[in-house]
Amino acid sequence: MERSRPDESRRRKLPAVPAVLLGALGALLLGTSVGLVADPTRLVGTTGYVVATGLLLAVGLYGSTYGIELADLRRDLRGVVAAVTLGVVLKAAMISGVMVWAFDRPQYLVLGIVVAQIDPLSVAALTKDGHMSQRARSLLTAWAAFDDPMTVLLTLYVAGYAYTAAGHTGTPSVVGGGARGYALGLVLNGLLLAGALLAWWACGRLWPARREDEEPVRPRRPVTPLAVLVVVVMLGLAAANMLMLAVAVAGLFLRAPVFARPLARAVTGAFLLATVLLGLFVAQGVAFKPGLLLGGSAFLAQAVVAILLMPLFVRGLSARDRILLGIGQQNGLTAVLLALTLERDFPKTVGVVAPAVVTVNLLHYGARIGFGCWSRHRAGKKRQPAAGPKRLPRHADPADRPAGGAPATTDGLRSSA
Repeated sequence: MERSRPDESRRRKLPAVPAVLLGALGALLLGTSVGLVADPTRLVGTTGYVVATGLLLAVGLYGSTYGIELADLRRDLRGVVAAVTLGVVLKAAMISGVMVWAFDRPQYLVLGIVVAQIDPLSVAALTKDGHMSQRARSLLTAWAAFDDPMTVLLTLYVAGYAYTAAGHTGTPSVVGGGARGYALGLVLNGLLLAGALLAWWACGRLWPARREDEEPVRPRRPVTPLAVLVVVVMLGLAAANMLMLAVAVAGLFLRAPVFARPLARAVTGAFLLATVLLGLFVAQGVAFKPGLLLGGSAFLAQAVVAILLMPLFVRGLSARDRILLGIGQQNGLTAVLLALTLERDFPKTVGVVAPAVVTVNLLHYGARIGFGCWSRHRAGKKRQPAAGPKRLPRHADPADRPAGGAPATTDGLRSSA
């Protein structure tokens, strides 16, 4: 019996695999199985596919920014701006440089852009492990939510150069309206955000939510049915028109306590559905060698930027938070959507990006589990009690005296008469 106790404590210290990771593995296998039977490339570009994937991404963005503490965001605003601008550019340059150097293919320049951003859906579903402080979690979620516009801007400029360097003539279709189309997208995002904020404010004025004492809630927000309606309409419009910047900003302001639990479940569900989608394209054929190198380069680039660059803009981060930000690279639905967009101009992009996404996430999960084991080991060492002071002999209680009347000593020997 005595030997079983250490074994039981050792088993309790083994890290438990989060249920969402097991679900993601099952979703990936399910999607791959379906993809072996049906070809999903026929769906790409259809209205239903665009709206469905846009809705998944919108739910992930809203869920990620909904959980950001505004006080932390204001304090680290300079760091967030540096991460989504300079950080994204540096990561894309490092990843693309490695891929072009390794394979000498100019079209691989675009691959660094595809995986440079951090997937907000994955971050929203997987950053509640308790290791990261609230401040670092807010920084990572803001980083993941707002780096997409910079990724799109890089795509507009780098895709044209890569297309020409690969020997093609003309302009790639991904450029579309170019800088003018990008500016129009920003205007439409602004209009959607303004409309959502105005509807939220107006409903809060006309039909405000109330406390139990019938007093209006401060700051004013609409009653729950209207609040849900405003958010659902906004997500639907954003999904239909791919206006994701508006959704990310709206998540900072359109908040109600009743959203917390359903939104967490919706984010997890969207994450699993996106993993099924990834499995569909994994089944269509992958390039393992470029994919493994692309995923490993993206993971290392995040570590370099987070550990070396971010401390220059964000003061006071602990070494623990810097490490967790360094292993925070995650890819998912956003990378798959970008790869599908570039597939028309750069064939086999999805075949490289799909294994890269799996590689990045496996590295992230493995590093997180390893960090958790190391943290528990350190915490266990600190909790070990120090050797206590040597106990002095105490006088025996009169009731414990032997029949001869002499007190018994603490070592069980009787004192001499």
